[in-house]
Amino acid sequence: MSPAEPTDLLVLLSELEPVVEENLNRHLATAKEWFPHEYVPWSEGRDFDGVLGGEAWAPGQSKLSEVARVSLVVNLLTEDNLPSYHHEIATVFGRDGAWGTWVHRWTAEEGRHGIAIRDYLLATRAVDPIALERARMAHMEGGFQNSYEGLIESVAYVSFQELATRVSHRNTGAISGDPVCEQLLARVAADENLHMIFYRNLLNAAFDVAPNTAMRAVAKVASSFQMPGHTIENFGRKSVQIAKAGIYDLRLHHDDVLTPVLRQVRAFDRPLSGDGEAAREELATFLADLDTQATRFVERRDAQRARAAAHA
Repeated sequence: MSPAEPTDLLVLLSELEPVVEENLNRHLATAKEWFPHEYVPWSEGRDFDGVLGGEAWAPGQSKLSEVARVSLVVNLLTEDNLPSYHHEIATVFGRDGAWGTWVHRWTAEEGRHGIAIRDYLLATRAVDPIALERARMAHMEGGFQNSYEGLIESVAYVSFQELATRVSHRNTGAISGDPVCEQLLARVAADENLHMIFYRNLLNAAFDVAPNTAMRAVAKVASSFQMPGHTIENFGRKSVQIAKAGIYDLRLHHDDVLTPVLRQVRAFDRPLSGDGEAAREELATFLADLDTQATRFVERRDAQRARAAAHA
């Protein structure tokens, strides 16, 4: 590692604050105000049984496919852990200056997502409201902890994660078969895209300030990345369902999440030295292996679909 590269958290926060301020101003000028209630078909809603003595929920009341419901619930429960996410990024980024302003703005915008998705699910009776609430309680009680150390690793993680979330929301809406759901999730995905751009620009600046440190961070995060909802009960089974439906799978993760971010920050074009160059070589090997795994997964999925179609 070059001795000229800053590694102290306070030094990095200070070095990058002008970039945060610039991108905060860009974000505020670009982001469009929207209101969750406008995306919910309230006219479809009616009282549930219980305190108000309404109609009990039943699976047949939902017009969504099973995989669309699974993906929507996974996405919603992921959004529900916002208090933990806020704590984690506020702990790393701080609450002062442009960093603090961004933390609170990001949290406020993210808060709309859970509100809108939950209201849609309940108004359309897409899911069992009791099971959903119990899942929310269990997931939030587990909280969320940042798996990475330091500022740059955290920025690398959210750069990938925001893009992954955008892909998941958009594709869930696309397979839902409900134009209202698709419109809602496209709106949520637009927020996630702006958040990704903010973090990606910050990661790009981190490469300018400390290229070898940033390269090590990116290689570590890319090779160990997990979605923030991975602690949801039965997440493994649900993620397989989601992957088989083409909502989020290894091919999308490689092609539409890791690759674009790495290209935008010029990870493979930066002059590096020592352990930075070694980390880049490790990253290249990881990406090649992931590409092979993704190809195999898609081939198996296509074969399964062809067999199912032949027997239909």
